[in-house]
Formats: sequence, C-alpha cells, structure tokens
Amino acid sequence: MARYILKRFSLMIVTLLVIITATFFLMHSLPGTPLKNEEKLSPELRAQILEQYGLDKPAYVQYFKFLGNLAQGDLGKSLNYDGREVTDMLMQGFGPSLLIGSQALILGVIIGLILGVLAALKRNTWLDSLATGVSIMGVSIPSFVLAALLAYFVGVKLGWLPATGYDSYSATIMPSFALSFAVIAQISRYVRTEMVEVLEQDYMRTAKAKGISRLAILVRHALRNALIPAITVMGPLAVNIITGSLVVELAFAVPGMGKMFVESITNNDYTVIMGTTIFYSVLIVVTLFIVDLLYGFIDPRIRITGAKE
Repeated sequence: MARYILKRFSLMIVTLLVIITATFFLMHSLPGTPLKNEEKLSPELRAQILEQYGLDKPAYVQYFKFLGNLAQGDLGKSLNYDGREVTDMLMQGFGPSLLIGSQALILGVIIGLILGVLAALKRNTWLDSLATGVSIMGVSIPSFVLAALLAYFVGVKLGWLPATGYDSYSATIMPSFALSFAVIAQISRYVRTEMVEVLEQDYMRTAKAKGISRLAILVRHALRNALIPAITVMGPLAVNIITGSLVVELAFAVPGMGKMFVESITNNDYTVIMGTTIFYSVLIVVTLFIVDLLYGFIDPRIRITGAKE
C-alpha cells in the first residue's frame, strides 16, 4: 500500500509541475502586459514599472525566479489590485468559493444517492423516469445556463432569493444548486445502474434466503457494492464543481476565486493568474489523489494492480 501511495503522490507532483510550467509560458506568450492604462504611460515610466516587477527579463529567467519564490510560499503581488499580496487575495476569495462548492458537492451526492437508489428499487415507474430525466438534463445543461435561468426566474421574477451578491447565506443557495445539478445527475445515474446490476446477483438472493432484513441487505450488500463505481466519478465531479464555479460565481456576482480568476485573465494580471491556477491545480490534483486512495481502500484489487505496476 505504501508503494501505491508513493507512486500516486509522485505522479501528483509531476502533474502540478507540468501545469505550472505550461501555464507560465502560455501566459507570457499572450500579447500585451498587465499594466493598467498602458497607453497613457510614458516609455520611461513603463520601463521602470516592468523592471520593478521583473517583467523586463526573459521568460525563462522569470520562470525560475517564480519557482524560487513559490518554494518559499511567495506568490508575488497583484499588478492590478494596488500591489496586494496574491496570497491574501486567494484567502479572501477562498471562503465564498469553499462554502458554495462544498454545499454543491454535499447536496449533489445526497440527492443523487437517494434518487439513484429509489430509481433502482422502483424500476419502470415514475421515479425511474424522473431519475432518467434529471440525468439527461444534468449532463445537457451547462451550469452557467442553469445559473442564468435561476437568477432570472427565482431571483428577479419571483424574488424568492437574492439574484446577485454575497450579503447573506440565502445568496449561496442558488449558486450551490446550479453547481450541484450535474453532480445529482451523474451520481443518480451511476448508483441506479450499479444497484440494478447488484440486485440481480446471486449473493443477494442468498442473503434473502438467510432471512436477513431488506434494509440490511440494501445497506450492507447492494449499496456498498454500488458505491464503488460511483466513487470513481467523485474526483471528476469535484473538478467540475471547481471549474464550473468560475462562471457561476461571475453570474451571481459572488466575490469568490472564480470571479477573481476571470477578472485577472481579462486584465492580464500575471501574478493573480498564476496564483489562482496553482491554487486550483493543487485543489484538483489533491482531490483526485484522495479519491484514488479512497477507491484503493474500498477495492483492494486497485492496490494490488498498482503495486504490480
């Protein structure tokens, strides 16, 4: 097991390094600079500012300097937000993003799990049709489209919830639901499919013949085995929530990391783009790493295969 964990951890580090390197050089290949009102600056002042931030150096020199600062936990200062520390900006935006993202994941897993189990137990009924319809809509409707519809109808037309802003907890409900809808669709589909297959297995009939209660059979045998494939999609679903939040936060004017990231791209704010990219990359890779380990604990065959490789 230790070898399996070490291999996955090494792969995680290499993945992060590749992402950081690719993002850095792609960003520096874009036209323009992150200076505000650049056209109004004199050539002397422009050169002075670029030198101050080290942007006058070749890209490879800036890259190694960035890696050195990163190793010390220094992500630099924003070029468009009055020289604010990028780390402070990330911490400020992480709170709203974490709340909305965690709510979306929890809500999606709970509702998707319940809907998938009910659809499997009530095959060819309206519940099964409902689960199928939710799955189709969940994978067909982008989160930003659902966010716009919710903001307009629920927020503006009906006035039940705030359409924009982050002034109260109620303002997090619609963004969380917009992000959770795809999770509900995926989880319900996987659980329903696996539950139907598990319920047809011989060991399920054996458990019934032994007089084990229906609830115990469903929890100990059917649900446990049906969850193994569903866990494999937890990592990608968490990634979808993270990436989906980029546009959803912007749609609801939530002052989270997603909104800040989009604005930094618009302004060519190199340091904020790099800091946010690294933060998101670490979050995504660590999430996939944890899910990978969790899957290995649940299904020992994964650990055996990993050890042989």
